[in-house]
Amino acid sequence: MQPSTTPGTRVIEETGAEHEPPFHLILLDDDYHTYEYVIFMLGRLFGYPVEKAFAIACVVDSQGQAVLMTGPYEEARRHQEQIHAFGADPRMPECRGSMSAIIEPAP
Repeated sequence: MQPSTTPGTRVIEETGAEHEPPFHLILLDDDYHTYEYVIFMLGRLFGYPVEKAFAIACVVDSQGQAVLMTGPYEEARRHQEQIHAFGADPRMPECRGSMSAIIEPAP
C-alpha cells in the first residue's frame, strides 16, 4: 500500500514590522519655518546630512510636501511626534509652533 500525501496548511504566526505594509511620513509646507529650521530639524531627528536635508526642504517648498521616510507605521508615528514637538522656528517671530507631518500608506 502506498502512503497517501495530502496537501497541508502551514500557519505562520510571525508578526512584526517586517510584515507590515510600509507607510510614508510626509512633511507639509507652511510659510512659518525657514530653510535653516527644516535643515536643522531633519539633521537632528533623522540624522540627514545638510545636502539631503536641503534637498528635502526644496521639495517641500516647491511641491508643498515631501516624503521624509518610508517604513513601519510605529517608526513613522514616532518621527511624526518628534516633528510635532520640535518647536517654533526662532528665526521667524510669526512662527507659533512646530511643522506638520502626516502618515499615509505607501503605494
